[in-house]
Amino acid sequence: MQDFIYSSPASRVIFGAGSLRHVIREIDLLGAGRAIVLSTPEQRADADHVAAMIGERCAGIFDRAVMHVPIETARQARELARQVNADCAIAIGGGSTTGLGKAIALESPLPILAIPTTYAGSEMTPIYGITEAGLKKTGRDMRVLPKTVIYDPELTVGLPTSLSATSGINAIAHAAEGLYAQDANPIISLFAEEGIRALAQGLPAVLANPSDMEARSQCLYGAWLCGTVLGSVGMALHHKLCHTLGGTYNLPHAETHTVVLPHALAYNAAAAPDAMKRIAKALGGANASQAVYDLAKALNAPLSLKEIGMPEGEIDRCVEIAMQNAYANPRPLEKAALRRLLDDAFHGRRPAASEAP
Repeated sequence: MQDFIYSSPASRVIFGAGSLRHVIREIDLLGAGRAIVLSTPEQRADADHVAAMIGERCAGIFDRAVMHVPIETARQARELARQVNADCAIAIGGGSTTGLGKAIALESPLPILAIPTTYAGSEMTPIYGITEAGLKKTGRDMRVLPKTVIYDPELTVGLPTSLSATSGINAIAHAAEGLYAQDANPIISLFAEEGIRALAQGLPAVLANPSDMEARSQCLYGAWLCGTVLGSVGMALHHKLCHTLGGTYNLPHAETHTVVLPHALAYNAAAAPDAMKRIAKALGGANASQAVYDLAKALNAPLSLKEIGMPEGEIDRCVEIAMQNAYANPRPLEKAALRRLLDDAFHGRRPAASEAP
């Protein structure tokens, strides 16, 4: 048995179809009375619905959350929270909205109540990211970890099937890297494998029948587990590359993770064979990187950085950024190999069966 340290961040989780009905109770349990409700412009209707449910406890709505949390948006949201004397924030939506809530909590005492409507998983992590001057900076701080999370599968019904696919593979990326993290431990590895399995089974079922509530529950359960992995151990090359690409070129977050993951796994395959076996097993395949690629293809998800908006001729710049302040990774970072990885991801090539270190 390996030596390990296991720490469990404290979050209260309410899971189940229709569990949004408990939102007032959960505000009260936070000891709060005035909530600012956060959303993207596209999910303003969800924010209005929550505001109506909590009535006089709603101090205001901020509906300008966007990808990668630009620092200007974070400052605007913090200022509104201060002006309306909010004592908690309710973030309803995906990673963009949760990320905005974290940006508020980073510089204020407001607790976050997160209500995920995608499979992003960021609601289970103390990780924040803020983009300034075209560079996305990330960090860990327990102040930003949502105190309460309400997982209601009914709220994912409005999630387009295309976003269900990429959001789910984004969650799989958290678990996959958790299996070969520098500080991996057996408990989190169990969460990771189970989370990948749940999503690999649930996502095709959701796309085949969007009204299948059991499949949606399975996906949300998998996302919860994968998010817990992300919040408990360090990440590696895949996440570094995605932060670089997303922050530098404003590429869509979940789609970027979907495209990059097979290639990051191929890069690390020979250096983390046990993790790759567990990933492949959870996906029902023989090869981890190919199984992720094939799942994305089966779900009609994007397969290349080119198709999601990465400009031509930028691979060398990305390599240079990725080499700076690099995350711990099973395989050392090598410029030539990273360039091949990004070139494969740019063109959407299926990974080879194995990659030599």
